[in-house]
Amino acid sequence: MLATFAGAFTPVVDALTVEPGLETALGAALGDDLEASLDASAPVRWTGAAIAAGDPSLPAGAVALSRHVEAPAALARRLAQIGLVDAGTGADLARALAPGQRLVTREGHLWRWDGLEVAADAPTPAAQRLAQKNRLAALGEDIRVARDKTAAARSTLENAGRIVRQAGEAEQEARQRLRDRQRAAAEAREALLAAERAVSQLALRLQGAEDLARRLAEEAEEARERHAEAVERLEQLPDADEHIETIQSLQGEIATARAALSEARLLADGLAREKQLRDRRLEAIARETESWKARARNAASQIETLRQRREEAEEERQELIEAPEDIELRRRDVLTALSKAEEVRRAADDDLLRAESAQSGVDRLAREAQEALAKAREAHIRAEERLEAARQRVQEIEARIDEALGAPLDQLASLAGLAEGAPLPDLDGLERKLDRLKAERERLGGVNLRAEDELTEIDGQRSTLAGERDDLIEAIKRLRTGISNINREARERLLASFEVVNGHFQRLFTHLFGGGTAELQLVDSDDPLDAGLEIVARPPGKKPQTMTLLSGGEQALTAMALIFAVFLTNPAPICVLDEVDAPLDDANVERYCDLLEEMARRTETRFVVITHNPITMARMNRLFGVTMAERGVSQLVSVDLETAERFRDAG
Repeated sequence: MLATFAGAFTPVVDALTVEPGLETALGAALGDDLEASLDASAPVRWTGAAIAAGDPSLPAGAVALSRHVEAPAALARRLAQIGLVDAGTGADLARALAPGQRLVTREGHLWRWDGLEVAADAPTPAAQRLAQKNRLAALGEDIRVARDKTAAARSTLENAGRIVRQAGEAEQEARQRLRDRQRAAAEAREALLAAERAVSQLALRLQGAEDLARRLAEEAEEARERHAEAVERLEQLPDADEHIETIQSLQGEIATARAALSEARLLADGLAREKQLRDRRLEAIARETESWKARARNAASQIETLRQRREEAEEERQELIEAPEDIELRRRDVLTALSKAEEVRRAADDDLLRAESAQSGVDRLAREAQEALAKAREAHIRAEERLEAARQRVQEIEARIDEALGAPLDQLASLAGLAEGAPLPDLDGLERKLDRLKAERERLGGVNLRAEDELTEIDGQRSTLAGERDDLIEAIKRLRTGISNINREARERLLASFEVVNGHFQRLFTHLFGGGTAELQLVDSDDPLDAGLEIVARPPGKKPQTMTLLSGGEQALTAMALIFAVFLTNPAPICVLDEVDAPLDDANVERYCDLLEEMARRTETRFVVITHNPITMARMNRLFGVTMAERGVSQLVSVDLETAERFRDAG
């Protein structure tokens, strides 16, 4: 009753922390009181009582249980009056207990002040729950360590994947840089050839300009000489007026010469500037050529570096290429086991088909027997009707003869007065008698001369049908006996399998939910073959309810427990789980993975899990996936986490 009231409230046992090894002692000391709640609205609750100065002390040699238990203040007075003693001194100290005090041993042996003694081999549900709580705390630490290891393994896996990706990216970048360097070297060679062609053209133009400047310089020098000569001649002339025209012509020639000289100087200056520009351009081309040569040398060194990295990547790729051989060997083993399992399954299917064929044959024979029985019944009924009609006709004839003649059939000859060897009677009398007999015959109607033969045939048919009816009745009895035996054996096997599955289901449900209870029930009929199946589950902290009233995650875990319970009854070599953890949160995914590990330990089944959950993937032994490293090219990728852990431990 206490557990019934407290089921809707958090029990005080969830707020207790007991030293390991004292769970049985605390459970024996408090018992069902641990199911009471601290909630003020609970019908059964702990309200607390202050430790009074007049409270009696525990007997000497007993240690208060409150020293070993961390509990709310509401239980302080109760725990202070419970003493922890050794098994050898408990019985002697129990005689000194004051009212309200108790003594308990670590093994759970209890002595109460009023003389009640509970042996240590009677563990209470509260002690089991406290032990499970401490076990849960220890498992929490193990889970934390496992999660740390999982995180480290995941980090190692991510680092390995990142290194592989970086190596691939580095290889792609190296190839791209190599192509860029080759393209740049080709462009540099083309630029160098163009520069060399430009230098040749500039050298030719410079040579032409120098020749032109030299010719212009010579013409200018000649013009200056002619001008000097003209000046000298002019000075030697006696009178300028006489040679004005000559002077004017000479001045025109001089002006023309000066203009030509100016043009020559301008052309020489332009050629000089162009020469300077070409020199500077040649220097720039030379510097650029040296720069391209330096870049080419750097590209060559970079190409050498990339070649070395490519060789390292090629070695690593060779190692990765050799890895699938082991995978192929294991895959062949798995395929061999799978083929054997497939042969066993085909044999089982053949047996099942033969059994179904035999059953269908029996069903067909039963239907044919029923149809034959029905036809036989109808024929028998018709034969009996015909026999009854014949009997009635015979009776009618006998009645008419008896009515007309008053004699039986065997006395008709003697009644007619016909004796053997006697003369014939009078013809007229016979005619009259014949008329009278005809009239009587007309009154009698038509006579069936084959009635006796038909009666004989009908009797034979009736005997045959009676024998067939007896055979059919016997066959039906045997068939019903066989069906009854089959149903009885089916019920026995169904109940045995149901008990096994129910036991597995209860254990797996408690394992998945970390507590609670669940069971399978046959409903709607007393016959197991006609009964329905009902799942009644009580997760921790909830009332018992049907599966349809649970939440989505709870329904998923309950269904998982039922599926694995059936699976444990008849394990298979390979089990494929497709997105089973999709509706579960992280905590339930951890429980799901724990269950898979336990199933793998208990059976020889290989589990193939299809999932996108990182927690589930981290708990697997090997991962397989498909990636697209290059556009349009899919590759199968596998990671052996066990090998990765061994490498990490070795490192």
